[in-house]
Amino acid sequence: MTAFTPMPQADKHQLLVKLCEQFEDAIFILDKKLRYLSVNASYERMIGYTEKFLLGRPLGIYAAEFLSEDEQAVLRNLINSLDNTGFCEIDFSMANRYGQNLDCHITYRKIYLEETHYYVGTIRNMATLAKNRKKVAHLLNYDQLTGLPNRKVFLSQTSELLLDSYQEVVVVRFNIDRYRNLASLLGPDGINSLIKKFVQRVKDLELGCLHCFSHFGGDDFALLFECSDANMVRHQLDSLMQMCERPFFISDDGATNTEVYCHISVGVSYFPEDGNEFIGLLTKAEKALNYVKQQGGDDVCWYHKSSNEMNGHDIQLESELRTASNACQFVPYYQPKFALDTGVISGFEALVRWQHPSRGLLRPVDFMDAIISHKLSFELFSQMANQIAKQLAVWRDLGFDQHICINADAAEFSNPEFFDLVSNLLMQHQIAPHQLHIEVTESSLMKRHDNVRKRLDMLKELGVCLALDDFGTGYASLSYLQEYPFDFIKIDKSFISKITADKTQRAIVQAILTLAKALDMQVIAEGIENEQQRDFLLAMGCQYGQGYWFGKPMSAEVATNMLMKQHASKKTGH
Repeated sequence: MTAFTPMPQADKHQLLVKLCEQFEDAIFILDKKLRYLSVNASYERMIGYTEKFLLGRPLGIYAAEFLSEDEQAVLRNLINSLDNTGFCEIDFSMANRYGQNLDCHITYRKIYLEETHYYVGTIRNMATLAKNRKKVAHLLNYDQLTGLPNRKVFLSQTSELLLDSYQEVVVVRFNIDRYRNLASLLGPDGINSLIKKFVQRVKDLELGCLHCFSHFGGDDFALLFECSDANMVRHQLDSLMQMCERPFFISDDGATNTEVYCHISVGVSYFPEDGNEFIGLLTKAEKALNYVKQQGGDDVCWYHKSSNEMNGHDIQLESELRTASNACQFVPYYQPKFALDTGVISGFEALVRWQHPSRGLLRPVDFMDAIISHKLSFELFSQMANQIAKQLAVWRDLGFDQHICINADAAEFSNPEFFDLVSNLLMQHQIAPHQLHIEVTESSLMKRHDNVRKRLDMLKELGVCLALDDFGTGYASLSYLQEYPFDFIKIDKSFISKITADKTQRAIVQAILTLAKALDMQVIAEGIENEQQRDFLLAMGCQYGQGYWFGKPMSAEVATNMLMKQHASKKTGH
């Protein structure tokens, strides 16, 4: 440990002088007759006089007879206190050289040095202290980006309003849709600029009956209304939603304006209908907000019990879905595809079913939206693909050379493990790649257009067959045929349902068949429900079809029996 060396006396004095000069409070030293001996820089700035001017002058700067009666009384009290106790502390309004009145807190101390006494005083400008306190209070109560009251203030005002108001009190919570995507696109400065512009535009609406507009941070906002009828707020919220239909223009570093649409999700609750406690009202408004976001956003929802029940149901459903995934409760049901001319089974489409432990066998309409919203689609695909690969291996061992088609969404294609999963299953079960067909819907291509092409090309190189499902129902069907390496086109059942009577449907189907032939693609017609439809399609040149007329989705056991019967009939020549 390094030994401590005391500072020389001269250096010590010099250090004390420098520190005194840097001190924020004004400091002054008086002799025993209350005449100035020294002042620091803060004192000079506060009073407006230099030390050179003040040296030797009395505390009041001028002789006592030139002071006001109030100043003379303060001076007398000061002298008495110092004589009696050696200390004095006062709050005093003092005029500086420029005529400004300063509200000051002043302390005096009587100090003896070698039998000579001096007075040391300090002055603190209370206006500066009050300003600092006000700044701290603002930091604690207002958002620094927008200047709006924060959550703390909003809760306080809501609580006070509920105690005092004889009218209806409406709590509104809203978020900006796709906020994370916008923040990623625009960057920190851009998103801050968007938030500021958004807040200003809301202010410009001058919403009626508005008591408080609050910013909780990020994209999180709240409104507090007080009115005779809560329904009056509906008009204000309509104005808010219409405001979002106009774009915002955000400038980047290159001064290029980016056009941004800022849609919002809104949840509302109100007193007395939804309770009389501010925490309860805020919670219910947030539940209504979450309900809107689950439905896709860009809407307003007033709290009602059913939305609360739906939120509870959604939480329960997510738990059951995760349990189902871990317990392998999802099973494939197989719908056969037939050659229209011979009636021979050409393959199967695997359709998911949920073998629920208490509700029985559930169809996709009962759970698929929840699978997507809770981002479980890849887990579902993985579980289905494993069972399908095993089934293809079973059929191969029985001598049946079949293919199975599995549906895949673009979200599943985007998973980095997708390709490895498919290729590993083919190797593990020794399945020929052409026995696995993957169907992609037009709607999924629209959602993740840029992410899918590479995955589809990789699957094509592997030897997997690709089919475009629900052809003709999207917005860019023809461009997809050009851009993606599909082997099959599946004509959506909406074009088949009235094909025997509707000339327009027949013309559309004929055009698809002609196009597919030109592109060297095969066509499968979905939704065939009767013999007439089959005959029309066969006459038009369609080779394959599926639908309830041929067979409904069935378990693996039933599908295997169907294949065995077909195989037996071939042997007997029937």
